[in-house]
Amino acid sequence: MRQHRTPRLLSTLLLVAAASISVVGAAPPAADRTVTPLGQVIPAPVSVQPGGAAYRITGDTRIRVADSAEARKVGEYLADILRPSTGHRLPVTSSHGQGGIQLRLGARELGAEGYRLASGRSGVTITAAQPAGLFHGVQTLRQLLPAAVEKDSRQPGPWLVAGGTIEDSPRYGYRGAMLDVSRHFFTVDQVKRYIDELALYKVNKLHLHLSDDQGWRIAIDSWPRLTSYGASTQVGGGPGGYYTKSQYKDIVRYAASRYLEVVPEIDMPGHTNAALASYADLNCDGVAPPLYTGTEVGFSSLCVAKDVTYDFVDDVIRELAAITPGRYLHIGGDEAHSTSHADYVAFMDRVQPIVAKYGKKVLGWHQLTGATPAPGALAQYWGLDGTDAAEKEQVAQAARNGTGLVLSPADRVYLDMKYTADTPLGQDWAGLVEVRRSYDWDPGNYLPGVPGSAVRGVEAPLWTETLVKSADIEYMAFPRLPGVAELGWSPASTHDWDTYKVRLAAQAPRWDALGIGYYRSPQVPWPSA
Repeated sequence: MRQHRTPRLLSTLLLVAAASISVVGAAPPAADRTVTPLGQVIPAPVSVQPGGAAYRITGDTRIRVADSAEARKVGEYLADILRPSTGHRLPVTSSHGQGGIQLRLGARELGAEGYRLASGRSGVTITAAQPAGLFHGVQTLRQLLPAAVEKDSRQPGPWLVAGGTIEDSPRYGYRGAMLDVSRHFFTVDQVKRYIDELALYKVNKLHLHLSDDQGWRIAIDSWPRLTSYGASTQVGGGPGGYYTKSQYKDIVRYAASRYLEVVPEIDMPGHTNAALASYADLNCDGVAPPLYTGTEVGFSSLCVAKDVTYDFVDDVIRELAAITPGRYLHIGGDEAHSTSHADYVAFMDRVQPIVAKYGKKVLGWHQLTGATPAPGALAQYWGLDGTDAAEKEQVAQAARNGTGLVLSPADRVYLDMKYTADTPLGQDWAGLVEVRRSYDWDPGNYLPGVPGSAVRGVEAPLWTETLVKSADIEYMAFPRLPGVAELGWSPASTHDWDTYKVRLAAQAPRWDALGIGYYRSPQVPWPSA
């Protein structure tokens, strides 16, 4: 997959911003396999009305964008995707005219992320209320073009877009993916590659797990030993690594150019061995433990009774909030087995106001509901189908009291779970998670007693105890990630495994063109080589 194709992103963003791409014409013959059916995209659109002739991208095609800097960026992103493979110039212009690919702003009824794509013989028009909608519309346009459009070299074409109209907007506002960079560290370029892959499926949140027992991954000026020492290793004893503030801001900017909001996580009070090893004062006994390169959990805890703990937390949150434009700061809170319940509650009561002090909203793993979630906080549920009923009820009670939920059931959407017992990567503590199991559930009614309005969205976490390179990330994420993205975007009425698996199989040539290696699940009717 092309990494940080910034012009492509700008074109896509511009294309999405201009979101009124009109293509007119008669429907292509069913036998014409060069035209992707209008509804054969992921996530499934809200409304698809096929009809009319297909639009053909040619050397005369122009990308006409709304008179907006953001729309132009989307247009340039789209052009950057299309130019190498089509061989066409595809100039991006804000001049008025008919035909070609048009990205238009102004349809307020489509909401912050919705879009309308109209295609016919004379052109394609993507219309949206906001640039994010244009960008999402561009992702749909990409999937309607032949998979070869993703390649970096000139391809034969033809470049046809089926005729008809798509009108689309998301079911949930939070559609996330988490990448654990603590167990194994991943470079800025590797994170950007994953961002590009997420954007194709309209994911809009990137949750970065920046600290854990095995490594601290973000520079904090007031506590420099967190990175000079605490970042120096990882699972298995490798060299580790960390992001400077400049590198982190680069990731944030890149994600924003793909309309993803970065949600940084500092896990506490548990999962803190890297911090405890870096600063002895953070330990109740004043003795720093050694660095840790194993995979056990639940053995570390910040010292809840010490004032220096809250000086530390305040400094970390202050510095991280200052370089994070997004709304949320994730404070972890899971697997705090070495923290008593009373201490856990006391810790969260002191830490949540610090997050608010620096202008952010709290996001935490669902154990946060065992304390008192702050107003506006979100709790991320990572339990299993078989999690104890009392624990589920605790989460449901918090939801009924106003706490929003992001759903990440581990035996459904933890992307590090093995597909089968023979999967060479991943773990199986939550069970084996084949593609159908990952897709075949409804976030709206998953947890008993939770009002539908409390569910803010879904997130697919990817923990990296066994993953060391981008190819590992992709093998575990694909083909499950697109299904989670669809659960977050598409109406519940579109969720049907038998039709989804056909659309999923059709993505395989695109992944091949992008250089994404994936698990060829026997549950999916993949095209023959």
